[in-house]
Order: sequence, then structure tokens, then C-alpha cells
Amino acid sequence: MLGSVSAGLPRLVSPRPRAELDQALAALRQTLELPGEFAPEVIAEAERAVDATPVDPATAGVDDLREVEFLTIDPPGSTDLDQALHLERTPDGAVLQYAIADVPAFVTPHGAVDVEARLRAQTLYAADGRIPLYPAELSEGAASLLPDVDRRAYVWRFVLDDGARPVKTTLRRAIVRSRAQWTYADAQKAIDDQSAPESLRALEWFGEQRAQREHERGGASLNVPEAEVVADDGGYELVRRVLLPVEEWSAQVSLLTGMAAAEIMLDGGIGILRTMPPAGVADVEAFRVQTEALGMPWTDDIAYGDYLRGLDRSDPTALAVLNAAGSLFRGAGYVAFDGTSPVDAIQAAIGAPYAHVTAPLRRLVDRWVLVICEALANGSPVPTWARESMAEIPKLMDRSTQKANRLDAATIDRVEAAVLHNRVGDDVTAIVLARRDGGARVQLTAAPVDEFVDGLTAVPGSTVSVRVVRADISTGEVVLAPTPPDHASPQR
Repeated sequence: MLGSVSAGLPRLVSPRPRAELDQALAALRQTLELPGEFAPEVIAEAERAVDATPVDPATAGVDDLREVEFLTIDPPGSTDLDQALHLERTPDGAVLQYAIADVPAFVTPHGAVDVEARLRAQTLYAADGRIPLYPAELSEGAASLLPDVDRRAYVWRFVLDDGARPVKTTLRRAIVRSRAQWTYADAQKAIDDQSAPESLRALEWFGEQRAQREHERGGASLNVPEAEVVADDGGYELVRRVLLPVEEWSAQVSLLTGMAAAEIMLDGGIGILRTMPPAGVADVEAFRVQTEALGMPWTDDIAYGDYLRGLDRSDPTALAVLNAAGSLFRGAGYVAFDGTSPVDAIQAAIGAPYAHVTAPLRRLVDRWVLVICEALANGSPVPTWARESMAEIPKLMDRSTQKANRLDAATIDRVEAAVLHNRVGDDVTAIVLARRDGGARVQLTAAPVDEFVDGLTAVPGSTVSVRVVRADISTGEVVLAPTPPDHASPQR
């Protein structure tokens, strides 16, 4: 009924708008010119590579690490498994072994698979199905670190002290065999009820120690739960999921590896870094003023990263603070260098030089970084193909990242419109995230929908009532307006 304040919004898009949403998502693929199926010659070359690539250590000329009880931790249903870990505590620290899928073993430089991968640059995640970087024969088959099968991998080995600081790092190619494929939820449950294997039990210690090292570096992370679109048989669900502790601990393993890769390449004078400039003084001061206005002041005696880590993600005001903090996490990109290290080599959010190296099945750049790091770590020449082509990788990655961002935003817009499709004319409750340009950005309280409301003058962190004026599934356009004063009665 017009003017009624909603007690809740559907999180699941029902079958009725489902057909229209499917059409809108299909049209979006065409509008963004997203890749389609792999060409027959690409699939044929991938199949030949699978047949021709040995997984016997002696034949392959690599280490045999099949006795190490690696495990993987990924979202449910994952089949493109880039990483597997084994973590063992020692009297004075731990030994971490981190296996990364050996994609270079299956890809011929300048061959059909390589050429197609350079065009795609990364796996794209669409609501109606992902668009992989490599054919399934590799990404979900022979190159994926699936359990109970022999697989080729680059294995990072870190000897850690009692603060999880690496005191010795090696990188070798090997044959590995994962023992189990864990989901994040199952891994967290096993850790909590103390039934987890040693690698998972030790991960909590590792994650907490690495978080402390992040504090010491001055690193920071937003860790804002982002809206995700999940498809099932009944429709599409729009969810905002808070990270489990095990996800953050696992992310610290990748961060450590990325920092180690950057150090190797900087010492060797060649490589590709992932960089981000520090926030400008004016931006930092503007953010500080915003935190004061929101009643959650960031004081001079607290480091930026510590302040963000201490925010309660369930607090509506904290969401407004985190939204404002996003302005300080800008300008990330890739920098290739050969001979002279880049002047600005730091990834400011991490607080150290950093490289993407742990997801070669899903990111193009990781294949180059793995090959370069393995050569440098073992005193071998960097392969000519990698050296000669690495300068083009930052442009390919940046172009693909822009496309991925457009896809994510446009997909969420269309699903949000579908969620609100049957609520046009209704009033709904929202939290104000930020004021800008004659209005405000809000997040609905009953569904993870973020939208701009023209003419809304409420202060960030406050609860308001807004009216759904339009929700166009085909374009993703959603129009909200302030609820007229005589109708507004927001829930708190």
C-alpha cells in the first residue's frame, strides 16, 4: 500500500521477475562484450597440454611433496582451486607450505590458450555463471588442486618465528596431493569444536600473529561485507555476508606470500607489483572530520588500521564510517619493472611491497609473477617469454579489472531492481551512509541494497524512511525518494 513502511524486503528474487532478470543479465553480457565459450582450437590445445604434462616427479623433474598433507579452503562448490596449505607448529614458530597451481606447466607461451587468456585477463563472476580465464580442462581439471589427485604446483615454504615472521623462504616446483577440500564454514566449525586437523588449528595462531604484524606495518583493511548475488533453482539471492575468522586468517597466508613475492622481485630487479599510493593529507583529514561528525572520532593516538579493525561491522554508524573510509583506498594498479625498481613500490593498504601471485587460475598476472619468482629464487634466468611480455600485463589487467567492476556494479543494480520490483510505492527503512551532491547514499535495513536518494538531508548513521519510486530490472535503475513527512515512521 502506498505510504506503508515495509517490515521487510524479499532477499530472494521469485520466479515471476526471474525471467525478466535472466534476460537483463544476458543482455548485459552483450553490452559489456564479455567473452563467450572458448574456441575449439583453445580447448583442443588445453586437452593436448593435459595429456602431455607429466605429474610423475621424476619425469617432470620437480620435487615430490605428495607426503605433505595439504588441504584447501574455499567457498562451497568451488572447482578452480588455486591454493592448498600445510601449516605445522614448531617449538619456536611454525613451517608454512603453500602450494599454488602450476598453470605455466600447461600453457605454451603465445599458443592458443595463452592468447585467449591475455584477452580475458581474469575470471569474471556473473550472476548467471562465471566466465573463466582458462578452459575447464585446466581451471577445473588438471591444473586445479583438487583433493586426492596428484597435481603440479609451485610450493612456497616459509620457516616462521614465534611471531609468524618468515626467517627463511624457498620456492620450488613440485607434485602435491591435497588431502581434503574444506569450505570456510566447515573449517570454522571444525576449528571451533576442536576437531580440525593441525593445519587448521594452527591457522588461528598464524592469522592473529600476522594481524599484529599488519598493525606494526601500519597496514589497514576495510573488510566491509559487500553485496553478493547468489543463484539457485528458485531465483537470485542478494546477500551481504560477514567474513568468518578463518577467511581472514587464510587471507593472511596469501598476503604473506604476496609480500614475499614482491621482495624476491625487488631484490632481483624484475617483476610486476600490485601498488597503491598512500592517501593524501587532505583526504585523511576529511575522513577524520567525518568520523567526528558521526560520533566515532578517529583520534591521533590510534593508528588508521587499528581504528578500522576496531569498528563493529554490525553498527549502522560504523557502516557509514567504513563507507567514508573507502575514499582512502584508491589508485591500486600494476607496475612492471626490469632493471630499475619502481619509485612507489608500496601497496599502502598492506603497508609493504606486494604482488599478486596466489590465484593463477583466475588472474593472468599471477602466471608471470610465479615464473619470475621461481627463477629468481633458484638462481635461474627469467624465461625470455615472460621477460619480453611482462610490460603488457599491467594494461591487460587494468582493462579487465575495469570490465569486472562494471559487470559487478551492473549485475547488482539489476538484482536490486528485481528485489524491489514488487515494492514500488512502498516506504522502506534505510541507514544513511553518506551525504553527497544534494542527497545521500543509503543502505536498506531489510536487504543489502545500496542506493542514492536525491534530496535526502538526513545525517550519516541515522535511520530514515525512503519510498521506492521506480525499479527497472532491464536497466537496473532504482529510484528512491525521501518519504513525505506525513507518512514517515522508520523502524529503529
